[in-house]
Amino acid sequence: MLKGIAASSGIAIAKVYKLEVPTMNITDAKVEDVAAEVEKFKAAMAKTIADIEGIKERATKAGKLSAEEIAVFDAHLMMAQDPMLADEIVNMIQAEGVNAGYATQEVANGMVVMFESMDSDYFRERAADVKDVTFRLKANVLGVVVPDLGAITEDSVVVAHDLTPSDTAQLNEFAKGFATAIGGRTSHSAIMARSLEIPAVVGCTGILEEAKHGDTIVLDAIKGNVILNPTAEEVATYEKAKQEYLEYRAALKVLKDQPSITTDGHQVELVGNIGTPKDADGVLENGGEGVGLYRTEFLYMDSQVLPSEEEQYVAYKAVLEKMGNRPVVVRTLDIGGDKKLPYLPIDEEMNPFLGYRAIRLCLDQKPIFRTQLRALLRASAFGKLRIMFPMIATVKEFRDAKAVYEEERAKLIAEGIAVGDDVQVGMMVEIPAAAVLADQFAKIADFFSIGTNDLIQYSMAADRMSEKVSYLYQPYNPSILRLIKMTIDGAHKEGKWCGMCGEMAGEPNAVAILLGLGLDEFSMSASSILAARKIVRSMNKAEMEELAAKALACDTAEEVLELVKGATK
Repeated sequence: MLKGIAASSGIAIAKVYKLEVPTMNITDAKVEDVAAEVEKFKAAMAKTIADIEGIKERATKAGKLSAEEIAVFDAHLMMAQDPMLADEIVNMIQAEGVNAGYATQEVANGMVVMFESMDSDYFRERAADVKDVTFRLKANVLGVVVPDLGAITEDSVVVAHDLTPSDTAQLNEFAKGFATAIGGRTSHSAIMARSLEIPAVVGCTGILEEAKHGDTIVLDAIKGNVILNPTAEEVATYEKAKQEYLEYRAALKVLKDQPSITTDGHQVELVGNIGTPKDADGVLENGGEGVGLYRTEFLYMDSQVLPSEEEQYVAYKAVLEKMGNRPVVVRTLDIGGDKKLPYLPIDEEMNPFLGYRAIRLCLDQKPIFRTQLRALLRASAFGKLRIMFPMIATVKEFRDAKAVYEEERAKLIAEGIAVGDDVQVGMMVEIPAAAVLADQFAKIADFFSIGTNDLIQYSMAADRMSEKVSYLYQPYNPSILRLIKMTIDGAHKEGKWCGMCGEMAGEPNAVAILLGLGLDEFSMSASSILAARKIVRSMNKAEMEELAAKALACDTAEEVLELVKGATK
């Protein structure tokens, strides 16, 4: 048995299809005919673009991936068609007389290092896109055939070092799941596996060394286990577990239109986190009662220039119209520091997580902020909009941001432009100082949304991206629970509601304790909503309040987890 990370739930029992990466022998050998080498490269680039277009077309026809996931291939096409990439490779061939394969490899490696060194998860994940596109380009330069996963003709579990978006998009009905040696829950392959609704275990150390093509494999993507060449008894056990899981998923679908209400009649909101207008479809398909976090920075990251007021208005309006009378919480621009835009120069900082970002940048560069607020206010006429400011540390920051909002609202009304009359303006609570002063913030903010990802790392003084201190990323630490309780109580004292949009909101073990702490709204990935609803509907609010009180009195995160598991068996 091998251990990995359960990235897309489910169980598969099939034969191993081992994805062997073709060997590419690349040296820095010089060429005599530089012009011919440049033409060879251009032909390889043209084939690469045609290959990506073909993969996109097949994936679109298959209809299994969302529009957002299909858009990954648009990004790959943009990268392959970017004249800067081609020019850099051609210039290297011409200047140094090296072969096209070597020039492509050197330029690609430089780009990968640049992206992987960035602090932002989003930009680090772009390194995978660079690898995908340039791997195909190198193969075409060398005339090496890239494996075709679409050619699998028997039930299989794909085993690989990693799967690129191109690989995943080619998986057909015979691919019952996959296991990779590297990766995490937020990698492209994991996200696409969840969309395809096939089991996936990633970060499975040793899988390439142990698995052989044609071996029987059990993929337990619920617990993150991989069993190679199982016994007949193990196969029977997992066949039963697979059937039970399928019945469980079918039962969850029944809850799609049911209220999120406890056994003693307490109702909460279960909503979804989204990054693009297209993501709203997944929230609705999974019974989401609204959008609890719309990350608007993706509008900026996916553009070559600052998005215009009109571009933003169209995106926000699309989400509000799609969600109907359900609330949509939009986070204003959370960029800067660790999330950089190539067209918005920002000075390097020693600690970007504590630096010039989010509301700090917006209050300093007000034209950018005003453009976004105008777009949001114009869109507010088409739905139930809630605006929240990120990274608020002081009452003055919130007042200053709210003042800009009020100014833009007044201007639009004076111009005769319709705006919503029930827009709520709130804030993210992700800085401990804001949690401690929640009772004061609640007098001027319409709502809070707790961003646990940052709240935890700031409270524990531990970078959540640092492997050596990852043990300090403790959502269940009593100190974190007390900050959450302080925030919720501060909101309720002034008659305001409090939600949570960090990863913790969708964790099964956290739902019970957050319910007991009094959380009103839980915002999570769309695929987690129905499972969370099942948990909420099985619980008694009064009993969870008692559980929460005990958790607040614990000494360690481990004690809290044991307490929760014991009470929710």
